[in-house]
Amino acid sequence: MDFVVLIGRILFVFVFLGSGMAHLTQTEGMAGYAQSKGVPFAKPTVLGSGALIIVGALMVLLGIWGDLGALFIVLFLVPTALMMHNFWQETDAQAKQLEMIQFMKDIGLAGGALTMFALYAEGQVGWAITDPLF
Repeated sequence: MDFVVLIGRILFVFVFLGSGMAHLTQTEGMAGYAQSKGVPFAKPTVLGSGALIIVGALMVLLGIWGDLGALFIVLFLVPTALMMHNFWQETDAQAKQLEMIQFMKDIGLAGGALTMFALYAEGQVGWAITDPLF
């Protein structure tokens, strides 16, 4: 079963590694979008959140305080869902639907990250470099 959990960890972090790299390589465009959504200090926020999710994803993937890495991912996802995908403020039906999908994706992934946190905390993640921090 350890192998299955390892595959799950690998698949889980793909989205965060890709998104984090986009935050660091497409900063101007992402900061412009964040600013349009009312995010204060958009450029530093984009850079910081990119670093946060890359570090969190690598921690989960490698099993280096993976519980803390999972919390880093939650710390990114919940505010992102609330600030960037506030579908309840959209008036256009299509825009509202697209934002709702993105909101639900972020909340669902946050749930997955919390599950990953619990698995690490209980020592049920199979192969890991360190023990959990919490």
